Amino acid sequence: MTALLAGCSGAADDPGEAEKRDASMSAGASPDPAGGTGAGPSPDASPVPDPARLPKTRAQARDLIGRVIAGPDSFGPGVVKRSPYESDPATWPVLGEDCVWQQQKPAYSVLATLTRSFELPAEAGKGPVRLGAVVTVHRTREDAAWEMAESIEESMRCPTQELREGETIGSMVAAGLLGGESTQNSSEDFLNEMGEYRSSELGGPHHYSWQQAQSLQFTVAVTGKGAKGRTEDEIDTLVDEAQGTMLSRLENAVEKQS
Repeated sequence: MTALLAGCSGAADDPGEAEKRDASMSAGASPDPAGGTGAGPSPDASPVPDPARLPKTRAQARDLIGRVIAGPDSFGPGVVKRSPYESDPATWPVLGEDCVWQQQKPAYSVLATLTRSFELPAEAGKGPVRLGAVVTVHRTREDAAWEMAESIEESMRCPTQELREGETIGSMVAAGLLGGESTQNSSEDFLNEMGEYRSSELGGPHHYSWQQAQSLQFTVAVTGKGAKGRTEDEIDTLVDEAQGTMLSRLENAVEKQS
């Protein structure tokens, strides 16, 4: 089912201060013991995996993330690395009761997770676009689905969230699709959120876009933060490109070989 939600959430785009757990789900769907969602995603919405290619250890999970996660060229021309580029793998973003993101030890369900940060630099009349990509490998498919569900709960609980001092997101609208719904055939569960980004450095409100997808035991997320002179289409295209690249790489990394 398609779901429209009022709320907000954000994917990490600054290692060491990751803003969003890489998890979300379509409203009204809950994980089932088989590791899917209660609404029943299409079996065609995720790759048919080779069990031997699914990571079972932290080392295997880290190796897969390195092969899947976006690089600068995954977004398109002109995007560069930000510094610091990669997050501390020993940290996990958690949304506090005060709606402020903080770093904690990763949950037991997480084999490995990594965030990378990027930027489309400022140019004449346009500010810099801050971008982020996250890949997380969970122990089980059900763990990944639960993380998706928790994200929606966080969105509803905190309509405005503080990413870090001087940065907030709010006024979010989310559209969720399970695999097989509409034209969504790239993952078992998918959530797209758009809203307003405000920054003491870049001003605002600017367009904010976040995508999260779950396939098998994996979640991938991409964030785009707008700036002066940047259009919504410009931000959304950057996010779409990186998300599509990571989902394609994930399928190639785990599917059965003919």
